[in-house]
Amino acid sequence: MRHQLAIVYFFGLLLYGPLVNAQDSLFTLNQVWGKAKEYNKELKLSKLETGRSQALLKDAKAERLPEINASGSYSRLTNMPVYKNGIFHSPQVTPVIGQSYSVGAEASLNLYRGGKTSREISIKKVELEAALNLQGLSLAELKFKSASYFYELIRNLQFKKLTIQEIASEEKQLTEIGSLYKNGTVLKSDLLRAELKISNQKMLLTEIENNILLSVQQLNIIMGRPDAAPLTPLVNNIEIPQPYALSYEDYLSIAYQNAFEFRLSENAVALSNLNLKQVKSNVLPRVNLFSSYGYTYPQSQFYPYADALFSFGQAGVKVTMPISGFYLNRYKKEAAAIKRDQQVVQHEIKQDEIRNGVRAAYLHYTEALERIEIAKKNIVQASETLRILKNSYFNQQSLLTDLLDAETQLLQSKFDLTSAQVRAQVQFYQLQKITGKI
Repeated sequence: MRHQLAIVYFFGLLLYGPLVNAQDSLFTLNQVWGKAKEYNKELKLSKLETGRSQALLKDAKAERLPEINASGSYSRLTNMPVYKNGIFHSPQVTPVIGQSYSVGAEASLNLYRGGKTSREISIKKVELEAALNLQGLSLAELKFKSASYFYELIRNLQFKKLTIQEIASEEKQLTEIGSLYKNGTVLKSDLLRAELKISNQKMLLTEIENNILLSVQQLNIIMGRPDAAPLTPLVNNIEIPQPYALSYEDYLSIAYQNAFEFRLSENAVALSNLNLKQVKSNVLPRVNLFSSYGYTYPQSQFYPYADALFSFGQAGVKVTMPISGFYLNRYKKEAAAIKRDQQVVQHEIKQDEIRNGVRAAYLHYTEALERIEIAKKNIVQASETLRILKNSYFNQQSLLTDLLDAETQLLQSKFDLTSAQVRAQVQFYQLQKITGKI
């Protein structure tokens, strides 16, 4: 009985194992994105940069805390020679206490530094926001790249399917041409042309299969999977039935609000303004609250001296005015102002680039939708042309070259439809990426 159960279990693994592996290889685009977000190395780098910016913001806030130091010392002292008659005469040796030690603590609290601490916190907040925007941009670019590879794989798989169907049809037709050749109805050149076309189709199939392998590898790298891991895209239909109702102006407005590149440009302008204010504050006074307390042996700081332990403490306010800053800070302020102006111009350039990018993506997207309809009409026309030429050829009313050209035209029309459908999807995601909505 035990052996029978083992046999049943073994055959169950044989049947269930391929099913599980097949399911593991099926991916929708959202599943590809999920894997990429979890395992992609470029995205991990941007997340680490965000964590670093968060730590720097906490460090800037910690600058408001008081600075506390503790110190201690111990030393051995020699007797003190006094040269009353000059250094070239014998000194009079005065005995001193042979050891000295001290221990104490001091604290300092920044009350005012021209607003530098608050602005440094603001700078770190903007840098953190920029890091988050950069992380969002990295994710958007990763999603777009994944979508491009995903639909490129779908296109190549569809090309492979169409090419295999074409080869099968061509081989069947070659058999019919061979029969006509044996009967002396057609020339041997027709047979050779048909065979050559099949050879070319098989070479095309090899190229398509190589492209499929490359697309699978690119997707696997993005998802952190082994290069040769099986991957099958899971989609219901790659065609977009109708364009979205938003206009170019709507997309442009969305881009100015949500595009990560535009936000990063705004962050750069904000940072340059804050840095300029920091440089200007170099000439403002600084106010610190300080205190200290310690023990020292022996008491040799104040008269009368004593061979005893003594303690001493103080507290007060320290005000510093950087007078030299009025002339040393002049060119630093000028350089910071120029840097601010550069960032403003860079922001205007980025605004132009965003506007141009949205226009290009929108036009290419609508163009791809139009190509889908044109490709459908071309397939209908090419199919009818092929039907007519096929009947006329086998009735000895047309040349084989016309028939082969018609078959090639029909296959190309099918390729064009698939390419237009894939291009529409890719352009849609390009539009989503540039508007910050992906």
